[in-house]
Amino acid sequence: MNSISHAASQHILITGVTGYIGGRLLPLLLEAGCKVRVMARDPIRLQGRSWLEQVDVMQGDVLNADTLDSVLAGIDVAYYLIHSMRGGEDFHERDIQAARNFGAAAERQGVKRIIYLGGLGDTTTELSQHLRSRQQTGDALRESAVPVTEFRAGVIVGSGSLSFEMIRYLTERVPIMICPRWVFTRIQPIGIRDTLEYLVSALNTPESVGKIIEIGGAEIITYRDMMFGYASVRGLRRFMIPIPLLTPRLSSYWVHWVTPIPSDIAGPLIEGLRNEVIVRDDQARKIFPNIQPMTFAVAVSQALEQLEASQVETSWADALVSSQPNKIPAVLSTHEGMLLEQRQQFVKATPDSVFRAFTSLGGVNGWLYFNWAWYLRGLLDRLVGGVGLRRGRRHPVDVRVGDALDFWRVEAVEPNKLLRLRAEMKVPGLAWLQFKAEPLEDGTTQLTQIAFFAPKGLFGLLYWYGLYPLHSLIFSGMIRKLAQRAEGQS
Repeated sequence: MNSISHAASQHILITGVTGYIGGRLLPLLLEAGCKVRVMARDPIRLQGRSWLEQVDVMQGDVLNADTLDSVLAGIDVAYYLIHSMRGGEDFHERDIQAARNFGAAAERQGVKRIIYLGGLGDTTTELSQHLRSRQQTGDALRESAVPVTEFRAGVIVGSGSLSFEMIRYLTERVPIMICPRWVFTRIQPIGIRDTLEYLVSALNTPESVGKIIEIGGAEIITYRDMMFGYASVRGLRRFMIPIPLLTPRLSSYWVHWVTPIPSDIAGPLIEGLRNEVIVRDDQARKIFPNIQPMTFAVAVSQALEQLEASQVETSWADALVSSQPNKIPAVLSTHEGMLLEQRQQFVKATPDSVFRAFTSLGGVNGWLYFNWAWYLRGLLDRLVGGVGLRRGRRHPVDVRVGDALDFWRVEAVEPNKLLRLRAEMKVPGLAWLQFKAEPLEDGTTQLTQIAFFAPKGLFGLLYWYGLYPLHSLIFSGMIRKLAQRAEGQS
């Protein structure tokens, strides 16, 4: 990232911090020494964030104008990273009203500048309602006297980006794809890292004030090229059969069933896929000459690096937490492209006892529940050339990062709090198993157990769902046994 030493003296507000852009922008600003405030409708959603103690958190809602003045008081630069994700007849009106409320409050509080991330699209053509709303949101922000820097981007290539996630799921899960006409629409995808660099660099680039700046990657391609390019990086073979009959509504239902993206979100997105989203103005190159956007292949490779254990932890910060005591909730969901199965148990023991219980798993200690199934899995793994269960563990109770633990590898250890294991058995994808112990006010401990799986291709998906009934039985039994072990140690 470019130096932002001048910006470090400014007070900065980030909205949309629970989104994937805001969540990744914030650590960069903190790293540069900026004084950061975040706005959230429900600050409870920010619990567990690693940066929480380093920022000023304020409650506010852009649709409730009365909450905004206190949030914007004393702010020099505000990042506006909010837009409606779902469809509906009134989403456009909500976006516009929210932007007007925010701009008016920013003007009243003397904010010097607003930086907004909107969407590409040729304004002389018939844009979809979703794309037009993104651009009209920028217009609404400019109704105030506060200068606005509006970046317009198309598909952002990064784990969590809605457009990219849709392409990724379709490519992973469907070997032979019936393709509607929109797969031949020209686009100019941009990598998440390039997008963040523009957003950060704008703080120290006065030439960007009051400008609409179109940003894109190094090449213009089509959605079809994106799918084949993604498949190439992943080592997958894919075939596409174009047909002219698949309407946006039918496409949204198709996406609904093939991917985790619901039809009411997929609908507005797919409606916009008929519009070309390419850079038609080269202001970005002139204003930010030091930023050299990467190619799509490089952006995909970097996005897939998020599935490496050393980088994926930020994807897990939003794991669901149950608010119902004395329950053992099981949550099966999809997050940042991974399948998650989460279970929780409230344990009448201290966090260190719970920690000792799950860090002593494996080796001669076994896996507490259905040990025969673990041994069978290890045997099958050895038969296909995997590591199996032969490796055991280095020490009967002590663990450290890098230890082999049967067919797992210890990826992270936080004393009396967390253990994360990465699977090294043969699986069609990447898998982790994580345990976490968190103290509660009543003296008990919340034990959270999460299985993560990033499937590779259709076979990976079939593997997960095919074994899910057995996994569900094993993991539900394991967390109960862990609770019993911890309570017995206290």
